[in-house]
Amino acid sequence: MTSDSGERHRQILELARQQHGVSVEALARHFAVSVQTIRKDLNQLCEQRQLTRVHGGARLPSGVENLEYEARRRIAAEAKQAIGQAAARLISNDASLFINIGTTTEAVSQALLDHAGLMVVTNNINVANRMRVYPRFEVVIAGGVVRPSDGGVVGEAAAGFFSQFKVDYAVIGASALDEEGALLDFDYREVKVAQAIIANARHVILVADQGKFSRTAPVRIARIDQIGSFVTDHCPSDAFRQLCKAAGVALIETGPL
Repeated sequence: MTSDSGERHRQILELARQQHGVSVEALARHFAVSVQTIRKDLNQLCEQRQLTRVHGGARLPSGVENLEYEARRRIAAEAKQAIGQAAARLISNDASLFINIGTTTEAVSQALLDHAGLMVVTNNINVANRMRVYPRFEVVIAGGVVRPSDGGVVGEAAAGFFSQFKVDYAVIGASALDEEGALLDFDYREVKVAQAIIANARHVILVADQGKFSRTAPVRIARIDQIGSFVTDHCPSDAFRQLCKAAGVALIETGPL
């Protein structure tokens, strides 16, 4: 293996972790190499059991993805629990709501278990499994492609599904937040679903811990002025804080400043 191909393999694995999968054509454009070169790279990585081949590309082996998801769930776990409880207090009994993919949105679903009369529409299998056992909730799950890494349902079918509803609340997360007020993610398929969720809810609640301010991601979900409430443990960015104030976004901080 040449040094160039070794570095390319490292970057391919990182992209697979960020995007939950990679396509041959997108990688060929990204690295400015032929599709034959990328296919060879993917075959080598699959032989090493670092990736699993799928039609048109590759993804992380399911066991690796599940371990990474569990690791993400443990990051800032106490902060996410507090955020979930604060967000749940914004949601009234007998309301309809969307709950999107993410470990922090899952914390909100956990905190909602003492509510009654909720209609919950979600593309998060973990949320559906948690809430479906309670007769006082009506749980509706989106159809579409199930992402192996986290049980999220993504893609055009899921986005179209959410467009059928108009609900009272939406609970969404983001992989990264920037000081210009952008909510960002890695997977464009997930972003399309999040945008449909935002467009079809009367009040949108963004839940994200302060660690999201130190991350970057390439795909824009929305702007902070499209959000009704932002629940976080702490907002470390004065610029983002001012954008919330200017847009009339309720900023709720749960942790010590």
